[in-house]
Amino acid sequence: MDGGVLGLLDNDAEEPKSKARRYLLTGLFFVAAAALTGWYFLRYQTEKNTITRFFETLSRGDLKQAYQIWRPSQTYSYDDFFSDWGPNGYYGTVKSFRIVAAHRPRGASGVIVAVEFSPDPSLPSAGHDRVKEVSIWVERRDQSLSFPP
Repeated sequence: MDGGVLGLLDNDAEEPKSKARRYLLTGLFFVAAAALTGWYFLRYQTEKNTITRFFETLSRGDLKQAYQIWRPSQTYSYDDFFSDWGPNGYYGTVKSFRIVAAHRPRGASGVIVAVEFSPDPSLPSAGHDRVKEVSIWVERRDQSLSFPP
């Protein structure tokens, strides 16, 4: 077939319009995928920042400031807070922590953040006997903290 006749599959030329459309659609797909991925990983960042600020304040031993970050209801007094988070409290001293997970129950107004913490300055492995875990409710509208319902 040397006569210059091209078969249907022999043509490698592509119309410029379809090439531009393909690049545009591919680019839009990647932008949408990047935006969705960013949203997924950053969706609870504000609540995680509040928890980080709270636990950093606890690890410095500043219970009064931690109580202010907690933004307690009138039924949760400083004495209650101290009996939970004070040195001899239920949770005890916090020197190191890490956020394990965060999720928002369907239809809820807040986010539940799970935190592992330890009285040791460097957080040991999860199997260590001094590591404790707590779930804390972070209200989205005002970033107040409480224990989950």
